[in-house]
Amino acid sequence: MRFAAMMMILPTLACAQVEQGAPNTDFQPAFASQTRAPALPATPVTTSVLAEGLASPWGIAALPDGSYLVTERPGTLRRVSADGMLSDPIAGVPQVDARGQGGLLDVAIAPDFAQTGTIYLTYAKRYDGGTGTVAARATLTGNTLSGVQEIFVQTPPSQATMHYGSRVVPTADGKVFITTGEHSTPADRVLAQDINTTYGKIIRLNADGSVPSDNPFVGTDGIDSIWSYGHRNVQGADIGPDGALWTMEHGPRGGDELNRPEPGLNYGWPVISYGVNYSGSPVGSGESAREGMEQPVYYWDPVIAPGGIGFYDGDYADWQDDLFIAGLNPGALVRLKLQDGQVVGEERLLRDLGRIRDVEVLDNGELLVLIDADPGSIIRVVPGQ
Repeated sequence: MRFAAMMMILPTLACAQVEQGAPNTDFQPAFASQTRAPALPATPVTTSVLAEGLASPWGIAALPDGSYLVTERPGTLRRVSADGMLSDPIAGVPQVDARGQGGLLDVAIAPDFAQTGTIYLTYAKRYDGGTGTVAARATLTGNTLSGVQEIFVQTPPSQATMHYGSRVVPTADGKVFITTGEHSTPADRVLAQDINTTYGKIIRLNADGSVPSDNPFVGTDGIDSIWSYGHRNVQGADIGPDGALWTMEHGPRGGDELNRPEPGLNYGWPVISYGVNYSGSPVGSGESAREGMEQPVYYWDPVIAPGGIGFYDGDYADWQDDLFIAGLNPGALVRLKLQDGQVVGEERLLRDLGRIRDVEVLDNGELLVLIDADPGSIIRVVPGQ
């Protein structure tokens, strides 16, 4: 019944698909509009530069006073004023491992920030002879961090400086989701299927770093902090209008995935995928589906190389509850329209701006996107103009 209802909506949308090139595989989707959904009508937007001169910006979060926090991957956190002025580096930021794809990654504001000043950071760190993803909480006072507390450290450390994840999403009920990657090497990536490691996992913690008693692996042989597993490199995460966590993860050649991770479930990597290895060889079993492994809500082939995501809750009616995805390759801001938990339309915006690493939905209905370059920039996007 759900898919029938979805198909009734499709004639109201444009029939053509988004221009995206030939697929890398001949896999068939598991259900209608699991990939290459109909193209949405183009949205008129106006763009302007809010700030320039950033060093490989990775994450952005809006503060209650109208300014923003922005991470720079080499290890700097800055405050950006409402008119685009960059602060000096914020003091007290932990030392990071900025080799390869590592560095200072995501930043998020606690729901009670106005009262507590609490923020969350994720970053790559060297420890025990390797490297891994770490999440920390701290108190921001002016342009200084204090009380930095690591609440998650990925285990075991890896020798590979890639595929760290990593987004952090604090929730209104006092929990924190943290996304990780599986570091990509053949020896590492199989650990995405191992619930005794935190490679290729969604992590769920209490705000203080303790483990919620209702996590799916509490009281089992698995790691208590794991929410879901079998992920590749999850670089987008947000709470949707349905109150659930939604994530975006990188595939190899093809197979970028939008998921709505459920507790204790296996999302398949590296056994199944809608992509192939960069060499062209099959991933894992060479299948796109297997019993006991979950299907993505939506996938892309060829890839969009997803970064951060954000659900729209502004006052531009055509975008209400739509999902925006930062795309790194070939570079675009991707908009998805969802109905009953499934994608019914797609639009590509800002194809000419380069690598878009993150997107922030503002209270005034505008968007901010981060351009991942050195120097990088923050672009303001105003819909309907």
